[in-house]
Amino acid sequence: MNQIDPQSPHASSGAKTPPSHAEIRRIIFGLMLAMLLGALDQTIVATALPTIGDAFGDFANLSWVVTAYLLTATVATPLYGKLSDIHGRRVMLLTAVAVFSAASVACALAPNLLALIIARAVQGLGGGGLISLSQTIIADLVSPRERGRYQAQIAGVFAASSIAGPVLGGLFAQYLSWTLIFWVNLPIGLVALLITERRLRDLPRHERRHAMDYLGAALMAVASLMLLLALGWGGVRLPWGSPLILGLFAGAAVFVALFIWRMRWAEEPFLPLGLLADKVVGWGMIASFLAFGGMVGLSIFVPLYFETARGLSATQSGLGLIPFMGGVVMGAVLSGRSMARLAHYKRPALAGLTLATAGLLAIGLVPAMPLALALALFVVIGLGLGTALPVCTVSIQNAVQPHLMGTTTGVMTFFRQLGGALAVAVLGAVLLAALATGGAADIETLARSADPARLASAFSRVFLTMTVVAALAAVALAFLPERPLRTSVHASEGEGSIV
Repeated sequence: MNQIDPQSPHASSGAKTPPSHAEIRRIIFGLMLAMLLGALDQTIVATALPTIGDAFGDFANLSWVVTAYLLTATVATPLYGKLSDIHGRRVMLLTAVAVFSAASVACALAPNLLALIIARAVQGLGGGGLISLSQTIIADLVSPRERGRYQAQIAGVFAASSIAGPVLGGLFAQYLSWTLIFWVNLPIGLVALLITERRLRDLPRHERRHAMDYLGAALMAVASLMLLLALGWGGVRLPWGSPLILGLFAGAAVFVALFIWRMRWAEEPFLPLGLLADKVVGWGMIASFLAFGGMVGLSIFVPLYFETARGLSATQSGLGLIPFMGGVVMGAVLSGRSMARLAHYKRPALAGLTLATAGLLAIGLVPAMPLALALALFVVIGLGLGTALPVCTVSIQNAVQPHLMGTTTGVMTFFRQLGGALAVAVLGAVLLAALATGGAADIETLARSADPARLASAFSRVFLTMTVVAALAAVALAFLPERPLRTSVHASEGEGSIV
């Protein structure tokens, strides 16, 4: 195993008294609020978009209100991880919350749609750090052996935002004011700051004095932007074979190649390639990419399935997502808690992904099955996907030295978000192809206008595609080495194989 810079002059600077269990619980509650800011803002805006478009008299560019945030948040995620390894977690988390909150005010006060889009892009620059930094700080506080318990709470934050976000966005826009979807961030952000600011001063310090690889970061950012734009526009704004979409994919490939070249020859690379070469990190990233991408893809297309193929109302379709997301939380809780007790901690996740694969196969083969049975299957599918999330996160974090924890967690979160974007794009392309359209189109409009037989066939292909994704996630997890989980937050020679 390659050792990446094993001498860490600041690996444990400041022999401070470890925080008590009660203090850890308070810090994690504040971190959950910070994560809620980032997760909720990805879902709460969508249902308010028609009201925002009507307020500014501009519907043509309305999708950029969502796209601008997602682009900058995804690109910023690995940057926060790297910078937290250099300057410390507390400084970077406070920066992320401050940028996010200030941009939320700018969004609420925006005089026109262009100003709102710019403010949303800045907001994404803050939101990109909230989720990955919170997971990194938990890794600084809790040993890998116990960390799975808290990963379950993270899954709960994502589930709550997936369900509550669209509901709150619709309520604010319809009955109060659409600006409240941004004003509500201020009290949540303030409480998160008040809870964590002082207590984060006592965190273990693992940052190092070294230079930031800005060229490597810029190459990764440009490649990510091109890929995300291609995935977001392909099949919706423009056909997949259009020159612009193909050009974006080609440009992304070129910048990825340049990024890899830079990482091989840079004195202090933005992302040490030795991290991904480690089998735990490499296979864990792949499994996490697939499992999280599957969860995001299904959270988008399950309500559409209920509303179009099963004839439920928009409200009922939203409620139909609860069994699936509830299953995700239950799976994460069961898997996370079992990691503290089982030597072979992968087994529950492998069993869960196998169940998810079987459930997706069943609903893919019989998409018109009784509604009650479909809801039960979505519980099983969510539970299966949820079991993989704590195992991937904790295994990856367990495999690296503390001074690389921020970089690794940021890259993992980046790949998860990329997996979600790719899953939505692929499932959208599958649905469009099944509904027999070859050009740019609105998926929801096509689905609502299609006849029941074609819809059943289309969603059959969607769920069968997801069956393959879940099966591949299980294969990746099976290849992930099962190293003993450390019982301390500090890496030592005898505990596991540390990159």
